[in-house]
Amino acid sequence: MRAPLSWLREFVEIPKNLSAEDIAQGLVRVGFEVEEIIVQGKDVQGSLVFAEVLSIEEITEFKKPIRYVGLDCGEKQTRFVICGATNFNVGDIVVVALPGAVLPGDFQIAARETYGKTSNGMICSAKELALSDDHAGIMAFSKNQVSIKDDVRQTLLVDDVIFDIAVNPDRGYALSIRGVAREIAGAFDLKFTDPVQALRTLSFANTGKGVQPKIDDKNCASIFYIRTMSNFDSSASTPVWMRRRIEKMGMRSISLVVDVTNYVMLELGQPLHAFDRHKIKGSLHLKRAGKAEKFTTLDGQIRMLDPMDLMVTDEEKHLALAGTMGGASSEISESTTEIALEAMRFDPIAVAQNSRRHKLSSEASRRLERGVDPSLAEFASARFVQLLTENSSAQHVETAFTGEAKFPPTFSIDPHDVSKILGFEVKPEEVARTLRVVGCDVDEKKWVIDPPSWRADLMNTSDIAEEVARIIGYESIPSILPNRPLHASLTSLQKRRRVIAQYLANRGFAEVLTFPFTNQKTIDDMGFVGPRAATYAIANPMSDENPLLRVHLIPGLIEVAARNISRGAKSFAIFEMGSIFRSSQKLEASVSPDVAKRPSADVISKIFASAPQQAEMVSGLMVGKKEEDSWQGKSADYGWNDAIAFAQEILELAHLDYEVKRSDLAPWHPGRCAELIVDGKVVAHAGEIHPRILSQYNLPARSSAFAINLGALPESEMVRPHRVGVMPAAMQDVALIVDSSVTALQVQSALVEGAGDLLESISLFDRYDKVGDGKVSLAFTLTFRAPDRTLTSEEVSAMRESATSLASKRCGAVVRTA
Repeated sequence: MRAPLSWLREFVEIPKNLSAEDIAQGLVRVGFEVEEIIVQGKDVQGSLVFAEVLSIEEITEFKKPIRYVGLDCGEKQTRFVICGATNFNVGDIVVVALPGAVLPGDFQIAARETYGKTSNGMICSAKELALSDDHAGIMAFSKNQVSIKDDVRQTLLVDDVIFDIAVNPDRGYALSIRGVAREIAGAFDLKFTDPVQALRTLSFANTGKGVQPKIDDKNCASIFYIRTMSNFDSSASTPVWMRRRIEKMGMRSISLVVDVTNYVMLELGQPLHAFDRHKIKGSLHLKRAGKAEKFTTLDGQIRMLDPMDLMVTDEEKHLALAGTMGGASSEISESTTEIALEAMRFDPIAVAQNSRRHKLSSEASRRLERGVDPSLAEFASARFVQLLTENSSAQHVETAFTGEAKFPPTFSIDPHDVSKILGFEVKPEEVARTLRVVGCDVDEKKWVIDPPSWRADLMNTSDIAEEVARIIGYESIPSILPNRPLHASLTSLQKRRRVIAQYLANRGFAEVLTFPFTNQKTIDDMGFVGPRAATYAIANPMSDENPLLRVHLIPGLIEVAARNISRGAKSFAIFEMGSIFRSSQKLEASVSPDVAKRPSADVISKIFASAPQQAEMVSGLMVGKKEEDSWQGKSADYGWNDAIAFAQEILELAHLDYEVKRSDLAPWHPGRCAELIVDGKVVAHAGEIHPRILSQYNLPARSSAFAINLGALPESEMVRPHRVGVMPAAMQDVALIVDSSVTALQVQSALVEGAGDLLESISLFDRYDKVGDGKVSLAFTLTFRAPDRTLTSEEVSAMRESATSLASKRCGAVVRTA
């Protein structure tokens, strides 16, 4: 949103000693970002004059059109210049930079020989003077607009300051000079003159019957004004002051009627649309398109309407894409003599839907979808009639309207709550003062707040507190450190998640983030069944391809791996930490609590009961080789044992004791999958991915994965201290022969229990499967240590015998002697 200082001064009394930088800081202070301060005229030096075109000699021997133009610059003799533009004729008034002038970009003007002629100056375009971005041709005026005696800098408002302001979506009222001027007045406590006040007394006599408005869809607009005008002469030109103001705002002058609608929109913030009355059959209606059909907009584009598009129509056809862009069939043209002006307060959502469906964002839609002051339909249309009648032969015929303006409701506050929200004392009288600055009516006895018509976003005490803080200045809020705690602290579970993520990253895993969506085919392909396949359908999915919430992290990792392999990757390890969703219970109906106060415990419980259960997991996938061939050794592939090892290390990192058992669970290979158990509960699975799935996704053979349910892990200390042994350790190796059906974990558990309290550690260092007769050999190293003495050989032998004895009793183990 651009705002020229010269225009702002009409509505707010800005002192001369207030610099442009000060004004910009004031706008920032009240919540607006000033992206740029454009100072026009500072780079234009020397003589600029208006000149009448007396003659035009066309020079045709060059590839591009060249003109040798004779000019009356108010001098005693004709001045001749060379010009390449063709958008002016004899009798027009143009802007000429005389020799000695300097234009933006340090472009110095001098008399020079070119194209075989002497060019004694330069005819200027608006772009060359840095007045606008329009470079279609030079600036041309008629004699009834300017005179060669007029001062160029004053007439064209060359010297000005323009603020380029970023307006937030909830500040739609500031997309107008009226709104920006009010904010500047509030920022510096200056006098503001509302331009709407002068329009309240404006009235026009009806001289005939005009076009009648009708709102067929009552939910899409509250009030609809139509002002009909006749006797319009399309040759009427836009006054220079209006044309220049429109250009300063970044728009282009088109014709008087269009320029007046744009001028009023920029001044007040209410978009208007003018129709050629002769092209309207009957009344103007606001209604839905109803069916898909083609419609040509003003930009010449043929668009396919959606049945839900909001349209302005007559009795026979569509005339405009409501609030977004007019149609080509009813636009103002050179033959227009009668005008029907539409001014409407549309439903912002309906306009936003129009704009997004057709990817068409216009100056009108940007304002209407943010919400426009509902009173402006009346006053902005009156301003149009005022300006058009003053600058042309047009006459008012009739004003007709339907509906009524709907204003923001009043509400009560406790002024002391404002201080509680802001964290420092603001006196009630100061609250009232600041609210009046932003346009509110305040009853200080009952503290009833009546928001201004343009601020539908003011609804409660929090909104009021924000306005108070904005006007008195955010810098007025003291910076006070809280007493305790001095800083925020992570919970033990949050610390655990960070430690696990850092561990995996340190081990060469790359973290990925996938969308938490899936589809039934993926669930079926992975082999999930029963409760592991039960999930929720999304009411408004981002994609029809994935309408369900995911039930596991591994499918997403597999898809990421497949995508990267298709792009040339060969070996890598990836992990993801996120939530999965299982439909383990029926959800309650969703609850929308009152946000003005804290919900009750019962409401909070209903909110949680209406949300699906989310289990947090960490999963990793290893693909290809973990080590490449090099002079140091041969390559090694990732295998199922690596996946199990990573899962074990993560549990050890969390300082949890666990058991490992064989498992058969999709999507893992039935014979190469293990489950990890903590406190009797399965918390993780790890192993090789099923060959069928690897083949389906073109992943390398033996690709492995692990998945740990972080939510199922019990809390534990992040640091588990170990006593440092000062006495020497005694190590004993023992080899046991057992049936192949007996697991190493079962044998190890028996050894640990039988060895007693002085057993410091135990590790399996060998497994020999070729014993025969369905037997295997398991070799363990047992480390014994006493905290206060050196163990004797007799004590160590006794503990070793006790361990093997219990293993023999429980597992049928036989000590291997050879």
